[in-house]
Amino acid sequence: MFSRSALRGVFDVQRTTAGQSLVSSFIHQLPRRACLHQASTGSQFQATPHEIPPQSVPSSTPSSSSSSSQSSQSSPSTVPSTATTTSEPEFAPQTRNYIPREKLPVPPIFTEPLKISKSLASMLPYLTTQRPHYISAHLHARPYLLTEGDHLRLPFRMPKVKAGDILRFNRASVIGSRDYTMKGTPYIDERMFECRVRVLGVDAEPMRIKEKTKRRQRHVRHIKSKHKYTLMRVMELKVKSLEELLEEGAQIVDDGEADPTIEKKV
Repeated sequence: MFSRSALRGVFDVQRTTAGQSLVSSFIHQLPRRACLHQASTGSQFQATPHEIPPQSVPSSTPSSSSSSSQSSQSSPSTVPSTATTTSEPEFAPQTRNYIPREKLPVPPIFTEPLKISKSLASMLPYLTTQRPHYISAHLHARPYLLTEGDHLRLPFRMPKVKAGDILRFNRASVIGSRDYTMKGTPYIDERMFECRVRVLGVDAEPMRIKEKTKRRQRHVRHIKSKHKYTLMRVMELKVKSLEELLEEGAQIVDDGEADPTIEKKV
């Protein structure tokens, strides 16, 4: 029979050999597992190319690199065409000087050129150079005597206007200065002058209460009224010179064929 020490040595040798064999087998299996892991990651990279950026193409395949570069150059060129086809409608910026389309004035339609008599052409330079000018502008058959810088309160509230809008008075019967007066029959052609006003706002009068009764009745009715008026300021009053009228296509005719006349005050 073997002694206990001999048996213990034999068992220790078997344990060490078994442990070494396990470690060696594990080490031999590591490269295989690593290869399997790399293969699995490569398959994931091929399955999801849009999530991971593509690797650089080796220099050994110049044809593939050139084809990829051509495709990359051709693809952006097709993007603007799609963008232009699906472009949104143009939008005008909301600036301080922006005027909506529905607020733009309708341009007048003239079938004949402006006719200026010889006497008017000779006196017009005196009127244009002598400032300031005054104008008798007509609005709803009411004349308003105005000069540049005057404030005007209309006896009514003008609809569809707001503070900041610029309007033009194109109907006038008299335009003059200190020594000269131009009169129309009944109105002066609007191509000979420019009168622009700016809307300042709306003014309101105090509340009015009026009592009304009927005969042989004790009932008294209280009528309340509070009128509103539009405030304006004359921004520009200009009489066009003879050179400007001729550039716009005016014609000089004999006396008696043109309506407006200029008179000198005595």
